[in-house]
Amino acid sequence: MEVSRRHVLQSGGAVAALGLTGCSGSGGGKSSASSSPGAPSSAAASVGTGTPSVTFDSAKWSYDEGNDVYYRLGVYYCTKPAAKEYEYFGVYVPGKYLKATKNSDGTYTAKVDASGKVGSYTARTAPVVMPVNTPGYAPQSPPTSYSYNDVSAYLKAGLVYVAAGLRGRTSNTSAYTGNAPWGVTDLKAAVRFLRYNDDLLPGDKDSIFAFGVSGGGAQSSVAGSSGDSTLYTPYLETIGAAMKDAGGKAISDAIAGVMAWVPITELSEGNLAYEWNMGQFATTGTRASGTWTEAYSKDLAEAFAAYVNKLRLKDSSGQKLTLAKSGSGVFLAGSYYDHLMSVIQTSLDNFLSDTTFPYTPSTMGGGPPGGASGGAGGAGMPTGGAMPSGGTPPSGGAMPTGASGGPGNSSSAQATTYKTAEAYFKALNADGTWVTYDSSTKKATVKSLAGFVKSQKSATKGVGAFDAPGRDATENAVLGLGATGLHFSELSRTVMSANQSRYAKLTDWKSDYGTSGYTSDFDKTDSVGKKIPYRVNMYDPLYYLSGSYAGYKSAKVARHWRIRTGIMQGDTANTTEINLALALQNYGIDSVDFATVWGQGHTDAERTGNSTTNFIAWVKEVVPG
Repeated sequence: MEVSRRHVLQSGGAVAALGLTGCSGSGGGKSSASSSPGAPSSAAASVGTGTPSVTFDSAKWSYDEGNDVYYRLGVYYCTKPAAKEYEYFGVYVPGKYLKATKNSDGTYTAKVDASGKVGSYTARTAPVVMPVNTPGYAPQSPPTSYSYNDVSAYLKAGLVYVAAGLRGRTSNTSAYTGNAPWGVTDLKAAVRFLRYNDDLLPGDKDSIFAFGVSGGGAQSSVAGSSGDSTLYTPYLETIGAAMKDAGGKAISDAIAGVMAWVPITELSEGNLAYEWNMGQFATTGTRASGTWTEAYSKDLAEAFAAYVNKLRLKDSSGQKLTLAKSGSGVFLAGSYYDHLMSVIQTSLDNFLSDTTFPYTPSTMGGGPPGGASGGAGGAGMPTGGAMPSGGTPPSGGAMPTGASGGPGNSSSAQATTYKTAEAYFKALNADGTWVTYDSSTKKATVKSLAGFVKSQKSATKGVGAFDAPGRDATENAVLGLGATGLHFSELSRTVMSANQSRYAKLTDWKSDYGTSGYTSDFDKTDSVGKKIPYRVNMYDPLYYLSGSYAGYKSAKVARHWRIRTGIMQGDTANTTEINLALALQNYGIDSVDFATVWGQGHTDAERTGNSTTNFIAWVKEVVPG
């Protein structure tokens, strides 16, 4: 289910959310100049233009005169691209940031105009934004044509927009692979190119922001936490990324900010978190009584408690967050449990603050009971709260399979409008009271994690949600080799090793599920000679952020973070984004804007407004110019 769901997100909804509806092509190419407002075009090609180089050619700009935009397509960002159909970018610049003269072939030679200004930004202070549209860690095709509508919001705000092609999980050929860490490696190479050519390209290269949804949010988070990590050095050198400037000084790939919607990170502990947060409350499918996976689920949930307790996370008051044994359930007590419940409560409080009844659930969320798959924009719906940028309905819908369309997470094809808050909370409690509502104070209180999960966030993946027993989860391919999925979670292997003999006596066990498969997979090397544990560390933000890991403080971490997630998504545990936000705050990052949005699922969740507009406003807030 996870693979198909993310393939849905790769279509119109998530693409539109990143402002790339018309920019995402299958290859690249040089764009011809045009003076027709909003309608310049280009001839698409399968690769970038010219000889791969880390020096930008300032003599080949195209110009949209009607909208005063200079742009370049097909720009290689490394000298030895392994995948020429991916490793190049398009750059889009407000016209005021360049001084240009027209060439005989219709292109333009341009230099940065330091005095050029849009709003509060100049050509030298304007932030650079880089979309990472890689749902399910898929590849991102670089733009092949120009469409002003796709980038207008960013350029009107005075930002510089750079859309880089990136390899991903499914971009595998006989010549190259796209498994981790190549997606983030390519992104880092593009960032290095921008810095190498600082004098030739507008924009403040110390104010680069990556933004994305799902796997794109995850890879943005990895890039934001791993700036200048030496783990990436051999990979960057392999593709000829810019490593030093003309004076021999090391070039940085650190970025300034991350906008991550529903980031699927923390892959190695994902199996554990999923079972503790959600799986322990399920009793069907792979969690049915008597199956070996039921036992595996409980063991993973217990192992999550041990993992959390070793992380030494702290809340804003400095209290250490831990899990403790409970009278019922698996480790449903302790300060960490209380913190999770406070996050859920805050999400509900915000929902009541933002919403006026009558209320109709959104199409884009794992919404409230009674028909979450109905139309967005019902009475009282926060304006644009769940829509992709531009308000374009998602192609095929982005609602996760099994998202909460009713009590017990059954979906419905017809929306239900709740006339009053009382009616809404009555529906929430249809299968048992887990949340109370006081009509006089208009306050609600979440009483039970189990009740919340069963009603609103039930497990939509089987046991082994990220590193599956049969190596068939999306993430097995992400950290695999080519089209071959591999085991990658050391934490899951530890659980398997301790309990394999017991599992072998239960229903549905296969000998292939045992620890020998983990051992052989962990020993395989990629084209750079690195094994699974090395690559897992590269793609784990907490490896760089948490003192529990060897990589703590080994990288330059982005100074600005905005994290948004739909609280009802079945794609990952609530703990995923919570731990990321906590680790950033504990690391000492002051600018962490975190919210989990009630009534939303696996989408570019926002409490109110439009995701693109909110992202741009946030960038302008943290980098005012």
